[in-house]
Amino acid sequence: MTPSLSSRLSPEIKQYLIITGNYWSFTLTDGALRMLVVLYFHQLGYSPLAIASLFLFYEFFGVVTNLLGGWLGARLGLNKTMNIGLFLQIVAVSMLALDEQLLSIAYVMVAQALSGIAKDLNKMSAKSAIKLLVPKDQDSTLYKWVAILTGSKNALKGVGFFLGGMLLTLLGFQGALWFMAAMLTITWLMSLLLLTQDLGKKKNKPKFSELLSKSKQLNLLAAARMCLFASRDVWFVIALPVFLASTFGWDHWWVGGFMASWVIAYGIVQANAPKITKGTENRFKQALFWVTILSFIPALLALGLWLEWQPKLVIIGGLLIFGAVFAINSSLHSFLIVKIADSDGVSMDVGFYYMANAMGRLIGTVLSGLVFQLYGLESCLLVSSAMLVMASLFTVGLSKRN
Repeated sequence: MTPSLSSRLSPEIKQYLIITGNYWSFTLTDGALRMLVVLYFHQLGYSPLAIASLFLFYEFFGVVTNLLGGWLGARLGLNKTMNIGLFLQIVAVSMLALDEQLLSIAYVMVAQALSGIAKDLNKMSAKSAIKLLVPKDQDSTLYKWVAILTGSKNALKGVGFFLGGMLLTLLGFQGALWFMAAMLTITWLMSLLLLTQDLGKKKNKPKFSELLSKSKQLNLLAAARMCLFASRDVWFVIALPVFLASTFGWDHWWVGGFMASWVIAYGIVQANAPKITKGTENRFKQALFWVTILSFIPALLALGLWLEWQPKLVIIGGLLIFGAVFAINSSLHSFLIVKIADSDGVSMDVGFYYMANAMGRLIGTVLSGLVFQLYGLESCLLVSSAMLVMASLFTVGLSKRN
């Protein structure tokens, strides 16, 4: 009798597949929640800067969580950090689903802080686990697995954006949030039952003083990552959805649909990045090549808007091109951090790296609201291009060290 697929999988891979399933489930609600908050508070008349402020704690506590979460993962095991993240997201969504009169800026910021902690505990757990499943010398396999995990996650986040716009239209703000809280609760209960292995525990308990990276290679990669994600979020988080709603007059369905399409296409390209960058070429040099190309795209889009040349074509077509090239950059980065991370206590190196990622998102979110409110979308795109030039400079130093 032929054994079932489940019986042929090792316990480690079974646990990793459960972690990945949790990560995907969480990602859907995370994307939906962000779109719900942006569209709902824009509908209430909040300014772009005020909407951006709602996400400050979300991004700030993402920075803290990645740093401390990697340490916790090395001490407690990745299953525990995953379950804690799922529970905190349930609390955050439920807080926002209460009486709408409670939804002051301070209250929403606290709920978003819990959501930011939850998200990065989940991301750190999933990204760290993959390092432990691939033999050290199989870089092509590692690159492929990382690309598939990250790309599928981002495609699902895009579906989450669409889901957020759809739920807001069909169920209203509170109804949408209660629906998501129920779905997350089911995922969390299943995770408590099925996640049993302490994957990712460090052999020796890590000291709190080991949190910061002492590797110049990792520091350069983290700095490049910070600039890379700041360059995306400076136009994507606040400026773009508000611009689409206010300038083009799009409703929730259209805004959520476009944002969803962008992220889904981004995720598909990201998952297929190993095929696009195939060959034995040095991956560090490839990272420099692709970030250099990316740095020109936002500046060209800003020029197109300034010249008032087919604004819809510039925004829709141009940002899809940006997304494709950005996806290759992100996939290369995700592979490089997993490759150079120390296998023993991998979550600490991965956590430090994604702390820089969260810092980039925080910078991008603040600038997205501020620059858009003061100067418009063209200026957001110019700031994006400047951030990418900085990322290129850090990547030059990284490629020279390799």
